[in-house]
Amino acid sequence: MIKLLGSIPRQKIWVACSGGVDSVVAVDFLRRSHDIGIAFFHHGTKTSDEAIDFITSHKQFNNLTIAIDYCKKEKPSELSMEEFWRNERYTFLEKLKEPVITAHHLDDAVETYIWRMCNGRSDTIPYKRNNIIRPFLITPKQELLNWAHKNNLIWKEDLSNQDTSYTRNYIRTNVVPHLLKVNPGLPKIVAKKYTGEQDVT
Repeated sequence: MIKLLGSIPRQKIWVACSGGVDSVVAVDFLRRSHDIGIAFFHHGTKTSDEAIDFITSHKQFNNLTIAIDYCKKEKPSELSMEEFWRNERYTFLEKLKEPVITAHHLDDAVETYIWRMCNGRSDTIPYKRNNIIRPFLITPKQELLNWAHKNNLIWKEDLSNQDTSYTRNYIRTNVVPHLLKVNPGLPKIVAKKYTGEQDVT
């Protein structure tokens, strides 16, 4: 069951969509009750080429406005590719006038919590950043997959998610499974960080 933090604005909203299962579910879930458009950031990669071809041609996205921006800058040497892409993506999303919904879910929040603890912090992904709202943060990824299968959704797998040279992928693949053996309740601990601050609907 998909659970949301807070409430979704009733005005026109954008859904950040990469073509992956998480954001495809967010589009399908939200378009049923809201006026939405799709916001897509092109990272300048073959994967982004394939994703935008999928989004602009597949019938699941018919009749939806698509806002697209492209990565145009060179990566500064002091930033990792992950940091650079994230910064550029958020710069694009924050330029959109209306609220932007992302598909960050509870598994993402757990990974971020672990990564930040390793760097001396104890926080996780914030519910809101300027005009960007993350209402799916207490929904496990499995629930998004369940929605996708139940509604016969099609998505584009991003093979770069299997590349463990990226820190987040390494944590997801090699760290989280071991920590869940130590404490299977870790996702509930992270979820409580949100439910104590936001209403659940």
